[in-house]
Amino acid sequence: MLPGGPPADTPADRALRVRLRALRELVALSRARLPEPALAEAGRLLAEAAERDRLTRLYTTVAIAGATGSGKSTLFNTLAGGGIAETGVRRPMTASPHSCAWEVERGGGPSPDALLDRLGVQPRRRRRAHRADPALRGLVLLDLPDHDSALLEHRREADRLLARADAVIWLLDPEKYADALLHDHYLRAFAGHAEVSLVVLNQIDRLPTEATEAVLDDVRRLLDERGVAVGEHGEPGAGVLAVSALTGQGMGELRRALAELVASREAPALRLAADADGTTRRLRPLCVAESGTTPVGLTEEARAAFEERLAAAVGAPAAGAAAERGWLRRAERICGTPWGQLVTALAERRAARRGEPVALTGRARGLREQPPVVSRPALEEAVRRLTEEVTADLPEPWAASVRRVARQGASEVPPALEGPPAARGSSGRRRVPWSGRQPGTRASRVPGAPRPPRPVWWSAAAVGQGVFLTLHLLGLGWLALAALGRPVAGVVLPAGLLVAGALGAPLLAWACRLAAVGPARAWGRQEEERLRSAATAVGRARVLEPVAAELVRYREVREQWFIASGGEPLTPR
Repeated sequence: MLPGGPPADTPADRALRVRLRALRELVALSRARLPEPALAEAGRLLAEAAERDRLTRLYTTVAIAGATGSGKSTLFNTLAGGGIAETGVRRPMTASPHSCAWEVERGGGPSPDALLDRLGVQPRRRRRAHRADPALRGLVLLDLPDHDSALLEHRREADRLLARADAVIWLLDPEKYADALLHDHYLRAFAGHAEVSLVVLNQIDRLPTEATEAVLDDVRRLLDERGVAVGEHGEPGAGVLAVSALTGQGMGELRRALAELVASREAPALRLAADADGTTRRLRPLCVAESGTTPVGLTEEARAAFEERLAAAVGAPAAGAAAERGWLRRAERICGTPWGQLVTALAERRAARRGEPVALTGRARGLREQPPVVSRPALEEAVRRLTEEVTADLPEPWAASVRRVARQGASEVPPALEGPPAARGSSGRRRVPWSGRQPGTRASRVPGAPRPPRPVWWSAAAVGQGVFLTLHLLGLGWLALAALGRPVAGVVLPAGLLVAGALGAPLLAWACRLAAVGPARAWGRQEEERLRSAATAVGRARVLEPVAAELVRYREVREQWFIASGGEPLTPR
């Protein structure tokens, strides 16, 4: 890389880019499903990362944060090699941030001004280092207002800059090194940023050597209790140093630590990666179930169970049984005895006159063209049991989303299956049979029930019943003539005709009833399957497919969360 040229991507940069891409995909997939504050935090992180990526990575911004009187400005001036920040006994002293930049290349090199504009440092408070230490080239040092200042605007300014600096020097002093505000409000919150943090005990010139070591041990203990990893023995974590900005004691070690931090060019990526850790940690309950197991999803068993309940909701089994009974009644109407047909016809006429329902026969074909009626309670129960099964392993926001999608689809099922006939309107047009399809609908409705086929043997049986009726009437008339004293050729033949007609008709009707059982069952199964298929098609299109799509979206979000949190993808890509 040429001096001043664009730096090559570091491993931290490449890893961060993958994580941020996954987080961006997660946010896009989760809109209208996850709470807005959670997505807003992820959006702010993505915006911060994009803004930092547009600026030069040749410079690393390091903020000096500390309490009132900890010596921030003195340390700042000592590192800068001159009096830049104002020091004194009046508190609070630092009101606005100062900056000092160690230029990467003198004359014509890249400028840190864009970074300082992003941080909101006023131009008149920007300085260049008096002693251009080559080891510190690329460092932009910031002197922040006191985080415990009595003035609220100072505290807010310190918090704003801490949220944007690439790295932080937490400056402690022997008197307030265990301050609860610093450790609980700041260091605990920055526990995930240990790799870009330096904890520096200042003013050690006021302490004996053995007291300095004891205070440093206590500082390490306090950091460990707050979950801040301490970088010792080559392990990643926060560096813990002791210096005296006034006498220069320990400043060489601090300069080396800053030089290593700046030379790696990884601080901006490590800082954003730590921010991503916090964001994904807070997103975990919304993207991954507590059990951590992969959700079962919409299995074939769940689909089959829902389709079976939906078929029951539209009355498919009952329709099949009714169709079977209707076939048998129609067979009885055509193949039954003439006297039985006469009695049935008279009974139907009286029932119709009283407004009672008429049996499904050849004279009531219009009833077969009525659309199915969906049982709303049965449909709701089918949807409830489906969602209970498929959302058992989902986080609550996604379970609620699946339930919402399923309920919305279920509300479209009855209109898709129920198609009332076009009633006579003001125009006086006649009623047309329900055809199962209405203009403007995306999916076909249930087709109108076909008329049952008329077997050939029904016609033969009807002819046979006519023959037996003729024989019966002929024998009866012949015997009536004999009873009136008219000359006839005996009574044996007419009696035989009467008996043949009287016995043959019931026997033929009984045989036809036996023969009709098999076809009636087949017709009932056909009718049941017709309604079942129609209900299944609508249920899949309106409920199962949207639910499956929502579950696929959740699986993708879950996978993107694992990538954004620094893990590996769950499925090969």
